[in-house]
Amino acid sequence: MGENQFFAYHIVTRNKMSLGQVINFDENQYNSLYRFFFEKEQINSKGEDFIQILQCQYTNEGLYLDKENADTAIRYIGQTTRAIREVIVEMVRLKEYSQYPSRLSCLYAAKTYEDVLKWKQIFDSFNRKVLQIVKLKVVGNYFEGDGDLLPKEDGTSFSKKIEQAREYWNGNISNELPELLINGKIEVVEIMDDFPA
Repeated sequence: MGENQFFAYHIVTRNKMSLGQVINFDENQYNSLYRFFFEKEQINSKGEDFIQILQCQYTNEGLYLDKENADTAIRYIGQTTRAIREVIVEMVRLKEYSQYPSRLSCLYAAKTYEDVLKWKQIFDSFNRKVLQIVKLKVVGNYFEGDGDLLPKEDGTSFSKKIEQAREYWNGNISNELPELLINGKIEVVEIMDDFPA
């Protein structure tokens, strides 16, 4: 954790950034992670969410889901397990590590160009389009974590997930999947790579 000036590297996936662009990230500004996990709804073509589907499709014989409803269920469960993970991680941060930037109101970055390339490989493996890799000048705070230490997206008990969140907030120990959570005044100082859209 620090509060000073430093440089970081960021993968751009939605809208290309421009040289000299400035972003001011504080605790009142939510990032795309927040919007995806907490604002996006998973519904079928009839406008039904998973709970409504479950209630309508459950009978004494069991549960039957057609392809569309099964797909809606899988998307909902995936999004919800990730949202639960982020709520637990944020709960632990607020209680025990409040000096660090929130994962829900920060920009994700890497400390080195080599580390950001690890993330690009992951994004590529999920067919997530990478538009740019940019170098940033940051005047603000950061937390260096290991994404591999985040609570798992499984059926593990909440108490175990809380312990996993504490491990994550203890910092980057094993350096398996290094990530930098940054906030403050963030300026694009170099466009390292510009990929075709």
